[in-house]
Amino acid sequence: MTLPRVTVLLAEDEPDLPGLESLEGQARIHQHRGIDGLAPRLAETDVLVVTDFRVDALERAWPSPCPIRWVHATSAGVDALMIPPLRDSDIPVTNAAGIFDRGIAEYVLGALLLFAKDTLGNLRYQRQRQWRHRETHMLRDQSALVVGAGSIGREVATLLGALGMDVIGTARRARQHDAAFARVHAQEDLPALLGDADYVIITAPLTRQTEGLFNTDTFARMKPGAVLVNVGRGAIVDTRALLAALDDGHLGGAALDVFEQEPLPADHPLWDYPNVMISAHMAGDAQGWRAALGHQFVDNFERWRRGQPLRNPVDTQRGYGQR
Repeated sequence: MTLPRVTVLLAEDEPDLPGLESLEGQARIHQHRGIDGLAPRLAETDVLVVTDFRVDALERAWPSPCPIRWVHATSAGVDALMIPPLRDSDIPVTNAAGIFDRGIAEYVLGALLLFAKDTLGNLRYQRQRQWRHRETHMLRDQSALVVGAGSIGREVATLLGALGMDVIGTARRARQHDAAFARVHAQEDLPALLGDADYVIITAPLTRQTEGLFNTDTFARMKPGAVLVNVGRGAIVDTRALLAALDDGHLGGAALDVFEQEPLPADHPLWDYPNVMISAHMAGDAQGWRAALGHQFVDNFERWRRGQPLRNPVDTQRGYGQR
């Protein structure tokens, strides 16, 4: 019996995806680093696991005819993977939905506490050896708007709701009953909701509808002094518009884990804002996350071998998970 060929596409300095040794005897595994030799490798691949999203190289190396029968992304967002030859094919695509939900939710909670308790101010005054007494805010009874009420957004809402916050969400369609949220509105209602939210949290995927969604008009509609948290995708936020909203004092601050350009250049003005927290696209990367990704793929591979429905299917036309 010919074993299926699994290629794991890794960055040059990235370690092997762990846990795949359990597939010995069920598959031939090749952990491929970088782009050299990628085209011939893909030409003899049955299952492609993508951790390195250098899509230009992937599109150039995409085989025709294509033997690939399934593509798995080790991320929740798949926007970078939606190259035309894959998006326009009938090859099933799955993602890593569920792996990062709790880690991202805890990151969001930490960001909200950072601003509510003025931790940035505490650290600044500590470095200056200044004793500055201030009053801070409670999160209880504050309002949060979660833009993107998918699995990550629901975990964020559940955690914030447990603190007594009023949490509403937006999704592609309104939902009448969702235990995680007080209400879930249709995405088209977003402009009318922004003015009431103390915290606006972006957990949405990057799609044609969400790219540049937070622009000059969006920020102007936000409540004065509101805080923006972006753990979705960088391109959802127009960085120039964000800088303007910070400069004129309309926004109270921002916690940003994702950016239009990554890594964020060392000379970018965002680094210097005293009311901005920056992290390096790591909100969901809690200890053990790579092992969890490997285990998730192995579980799905065994389902694939048995002909069972795959977990976490992606709608390739819309560019995000179907669940």
